[in-house]
Amino acid sequence: MTALNSYIAPDAKIYVAGHRGMVGGAITRQLQTLGYTNLVTRTHAELDLTNQAAVSAFFEAEKPEYVFLAAAKVGGIHANNVYRGEFIYQNMLIQNNVIHASYLNGVDRLMFLGSSCIYPKEAPQPIKEEYLLTGPLEQTNQPYAIAKIAGIEMCWSYNRQYGTKYLAVMPTNLYGPGDNYHPENSHVIPALIRRAHEYKLRNEPEFVVWGSGTPRREFLYCEDMANACVYLMTLSQDKYLKFLSDVYPPLVNIGTGKDVTIAELAEIICEVVGYQGKIVFDKTKPDGTMQKLLDVSKINKYGWKATTKFAKGLPVAYEDFLSQI
Repeated sequence: MTALNSYIAPDAKIYVAGHRGMVGGAITRQLQTLGYTNLVTRTHAELDLTNQAAVSAFFEAEKPEYVFLAAAKVGGIHANNVYRGEFIYQNMLIQNNVIHASYLNGVDRLMFLGSSCIYPKEAPQPIKEEYLLTGPLEQTNQPYAIAKIAGIEMCWSYNRQYGTKYLAVMPTNLYGPGDNYHPENSHVIPALIRRAHEYKLRNEPEFVVWGSGTPRREFLYCEDMANACVYLMTLSQDKYLKFLSDVYPPLVNIGTGKDVTIAELAEIICEVVGYQGKIVFDKTKPDGTMQKLLDVSKINKYGWKATTKFAKGLPVAYEDFLSQI
């Protein structure tokens, strides 16, 4: 795929919201690699996306033709559970402001990035897009999930009422360059990388991992996620419109279609980091959902599949962590 044979012209104005984040950064790199020359970005200091007036003024001045909405307040189990008010409030403001301003200013296509936590805690596995709103959510990240569900509904509602062409993509658990390695607020892979590294430096005999180690999780390298986003966004009009319907939400899962146990993941990460002690599990800590594997047959049907294995992605993630500390 190149800019020359895609739906989006090489000089089209493309706004990447959240370009300093892990996925937004990867999307920006993908677009630049493909030859797109008219990318618009703003740091949080330059544009506060929770400020409606500021967002409106930005869109009126810049008039982007395409928008990747990758900006969000994100975190792991601990952050989601502790900062519940911040997670629902800030994410609702960001997406409401950007989606509405996109509509008012004639954006051709918008891609809204969500999360697989939108699906019910006890959803059948693998999780199909149609399982949305069929059961209770996981309590620890319910505020974040509800915000993202509202974003999907907003895209769908604007498509139906105003004729917009907004698509929502739901990634599985992501990792890679630009991740957050905060000791308390990070997701599972960066958290395990940081702690395995610290245990190695202290020469600890045992590496303590939260939970029982039995839950299964699916992980996607951030560059693969970015590749999927750009792939979908640049599809020909006839293919792209097949994802939009009055009957079903404009929703696409993005993942690998394969999962591992947390115990298996911990072993792989310890090997990458070089920690040689014993892995033990703190069963007093929450496991969360026991399995969360996405059904990715829809995006696979349209010609995209993830390609990056742990053997390639995790060493890059570890090098990124080392560069950050």
